[in-house]
Amino acid sequence: MPEIVGIAGSLSSPSRTRAVVSAAVRSTAERTGLTGAVYDLRDIGPSLGAAVGIGDLAPDARDVVKRILNADALIVGTPVYKGSYTGLFKHLFDLIEPAALKDKPILLTATGGGDRHALVIEHQLRPLFGFFEAATIATGVYASSADFKDGELSSPELLARLETATRQLASAIRAQAAFWQQDLATDAA
Repeated sequence: MPEIVGIAGSLSSPSRTRAVVSAAVRSTAERTGLTGAVYDLRDIGPSLGAAVGIGDLAPDARDVVKRILNADALIVGTPVYKGSYTGLFKHLFDLIEPAALKDKPILLTATGGGDRHALVIEHQLRPLFGFFEAATIATGVYASSADFKDGELSSPELLARLETATRQLASAIRAQAAFWQQDLATDAA
């Protein structure tokens, strides 16, 4: 089944990162008619920290990784600590083979206490997913504490940026689907 998978690299619950990722998944699913699911590191569980390969993960965690690999698109987000993504977020993607995310449309998001971490998307996340040759969309979404009220996204500027980003992701998903259909038609001919 076609699906958008969101990964929030936070262990906290509730989480501002999960709020951003969830909003992006909902918006993109509405734009594309696809289903969406959001997971955070808490959902993947404690086996992640000790895993040196996907086979070392608990069954539920392996299922999340399979959904990442089979997703039509990903929306990833991380809280920013000490100027970078979380270690377990990075470790999750360390377990994935580089070719597995090639050409997969990905929307990058991050959250932090203030604006000084806003460049983490360009200086940390984009290079990480560039290594995988993923198709990261142009607009990333960074949210600071000031963009939330009572745990909900409240900043008009953030909501507008999120709308732009999810529109771009939906376009990338549609373009990729058209490409694969054309490719299949060419192979069948």
